[in-house]
Amino acid sequence: MKNFAICYNKSIEHSVEVMNELKSILADNNYFADVLDIDDLKRGYDFVFVIGGDGTILKAARFYAKTSTPIFGINLGRLGYLSQSSKENIQISVQKILQGQYRIENRIMLQSGDKVALNDFVVKGTTTGRTSRFSLKINGKLICDYLADGIIVTTPTGSTAYGLSAGGPVISPELNAFVIVPICPHTLTARPIVIPDNEIITICSDKDLTNYVASTDGQEFYEFAKEIEIKKSEYTAKLALLDDAEFYSILRNKLHWGISPANI
Repeated sequence: MKNFAICYNKSIEHSVEVMNELKSILADNNYFADVLDIDDLKRGYDFVFVIGGDGTILKAARFYAKTSTPIFGINLGRLGYLSQSSKENIQISVQKILQGQYRIENRIMLQSGDKVALNDFVVKGTTTGRTSRFSLKINGKLICDYLADGIIVTTPTGSTAYGLSAGGPVISPELNAFVIVPICPHTLTARPIVIPDNEIITICSDKDLTNYVASTDGQEFYEFAKEIEIKKSEYTAKLALLDDAEFYSILRNKLHWGISPANI
């Protein structure tokens, strides 16, 4: 690797401090790195360090997926589920990266038109405070109708995010699958559905409602009138993970998976 970039979110506390420390560590190892604002990203790099919370990493992942550029997250947010390092152990983490003690995981993504998402697409009605009607089709065939606050279509990466909060299952990132989760459905029989990632999902809006709104990773919002088609993206996010990183240990350490309340 020759061309490094450091992407940081200046609106997050300590981000400038960590960016300068990271830049200094790389310089001490004879590496120069361009510094990029999360709102002004550029391509042409072999490897990108991303400083911020999960939202910052999601935005960088969508951008750099289109050039197959690996990204490595340094957490300054709350949970930092997608991050591999904290500001306290940045020196050790960067040395491992420079010594090649890491691997690249290819994370499947979702796509609708020119929009891509690493975590999820969320579809809701534009009428605040009211449930909406949705029709769900898979591969063009009607599956069911929902009366709900919305629908989440999530990747395995995003299954620990909004989908989990709405009652969906946790999916290992190694699985090629998507999860469809209704948000607060007005029925006792609606449950999340896990489907293969090669199937095409269509969510149709209620004829009586003018517009619905869709969001990608909770960051980009746009309206649509009749239906939205969501499928597997041609791009994959390249997440750099340290060799000792393991999915189930992350569940335990960051989500306190299976830990009794007395031990938290």
